[in-house]
Amino acid sequence: MTTTKASRPWPRATSKSANSQTNSNPESGKQSIVLADDANTKVVLFAFAAGDGLAEHVAPLPAIIQIINGEASLTVGEETVVGKPGTLIQMAAKTPHSIKAQTPVVMSLTLLK
Repeated sequence: MTTTKASRPWPRATSKSANSQTNSNPESGKQSIVLADDANTKVVLFAFAAGDGLAEHVAPLPAIIQIINGEASLTVGEETVVGKPGTLIQMAAKTPHSIKAQTPVVMSLTLLK
């Protein structure tokens, strides 16, 4: 796992469809929207309510997680980190990982094909 603190957070999505669905965090549960899906990458924007997240799972492809807004506990393999705006985590394919939002969170997931 590679963890990097970016100098500035990734800007919010600019398309109307993405902004309308992720402009505010859900009061409960989670929301997601696919921003791009082509031969090289798939980019998904997620919004989680505080206390929600995803249980441990694996992705079949290498992936990059970026926290855009909020704070979350991220477990990747055996390591747990607190993700804040600008946090980047690069994972190899089939790496077990999970997320639990400590506050409302917006994050991107980029799958590398």
